[in-house]
Formats: sequence, C-alpha cells, structure tokens
Amino acid sequence: MSRWAPRATVATVVFDGSRYLLVEERDKASGARVFNQPAGHLERGEGLAEAALREVREETAWQVELTGIIGVSLYTPPAGSPDFLRTTFLARPLSRLSGSAIDDDINAVHWLRYEEILARSARMRSPLVLAAIERHRAGAIHSLELLFDP
Repeated sequence: MSRWAPRATVATVVFDGSRYLLVEERDKASGARVFNQPAGHLERGEGLAEAALREVREETAWQVELTGIIGVSLYTPPAGSPDFLRTTFLARPLSRLSGSAIDDDINAVHWLRYEEILARSARMRSPLVLAAIERHRAGAIHSLELLFDP
C-alpha cells in the first residue's frame, strides 16, 4: 500500500503598494508560458520562511521582507501530477540584488498591476496564483507568528 504525501511548497505574494511581482515560466507538462508567484519546493532542513525568501531571491533577484501569511492550501492538479501543500507568504520588496542571476527556468520577471494580472488570468500556473492575490486584496493576512520551530 502506498502512502499519500503531498509535496511541500512555498510561494510569496510580493506587493509594492500598487503592483505584484510575478515570474513567467514554462509549464513543463504543456510547454505553455505561465505566470506564478515566486515559488518552489521546501528543501530538507529548511524552514518555511527561509524557503520563501530563497525562492524569491533565486527566481527574481529581489530581496524581500516577509510581512505575513496569506494561507495554506492543498492543491490537486490535473491527473498524473502530485498534490501540493502550499504555504503562501506576503512580502514587501526591499531591493533588487544587482548582479544576481535568476533561475534558468524563469523566462521573465514582471511587476504587474491587479488589472494586468486579471487580463492574464488564463495564463496562471494554477488557480492558487490568482486566489492568493485575491486573498491579499481582501485583507486575509495572518501573522508570521503562526510559524514556529520546536
């Protein structure tokens, strides 16, 4: 009997007061170019917040400050893909890291207004991308104190 275990991921909604930071990447299954928050898998020995900061840095070359947690969600993609347990953070940008390269998987980094994101809604990597932004806009932000390491 196999044991079900979703993959642990993190994502970060980075908001500068009027725009959101999104990455454009190629979906490996379909080959389509899609939009996502900076996101990725948790690595062994890494905390959730640490993973979120690392993913933003690696995918966008931005240093950010985490300011809250938007939520935790379980996503079951189309058949054949594993399930994901995603912790989504909120952050504010601090500075662009000059001279830093971004992951090879990232085609472009975009600062987009909400209306521009809506216009691209059919190109989101998953429903979680727009849902996280909608939760941010609705004020569904929780304290970072929800996280603790024993």
